[in-house]
Amino acid sequence: MNVTPVTLALALAFAVVSPAMAQTTQAHAHHLATAAAANVDVPAAATAAVAVVERFNTALSSEDLATVGSLLAPDVLILESGGAEHSREEYLGHHAISDAAFLKDAHRQLLRQRARTAGEFAWVGTESELHAQKDGKPLTVLSTETMVLKQTADGWRIVHIHWSSRTKR
Repeated sequence: MNVTPVTLALALAFAVVSPAMAQTTQAHAHHLATAAAANVDVPAAATAAVAVVERFNTALSSEDLATVGSLLAPDVLILESGGAEHSREEYLGHHAISDAAFLKDAHRQLLRQRARTAGEFAWVGTESELHAQKDGKPLTVLSTETMVLKQTADGWRIVHIHWSSRTKR
């Protein structure tokens, strides 16, 4: 086989890049498989709002509270487990920290998602399974999430969140 400098350079580049590409491809393939298995009903008009919800969830599970805060309206109302937080500052100063700690090592599996827009508002309803560990034992939580977003000069911002969850038996 005749090995030219170009062939050698391409082979070396592929050898260096292929592990990263394989991880990216595997992660992308898993994401596509999860999305394909989920029941997703998101019209084109709602895709930008859904993208904000996904950014929020990714930032929260990455403990990136600065991004979480940037996506919440200052007067956001968050309802969960019979409790309420009435502002971005209240959520970031308390519950966001424990939410991020729990989600950091959890895997989120999307089951269903529906979104709609009406004027300057959008809502995104999501059902998912969260797979985590608690006291060294596997834990599966069924989670429902409703987010209401408002279109602002800075883009879509979350004005209301309602979370509900229960342990899967």
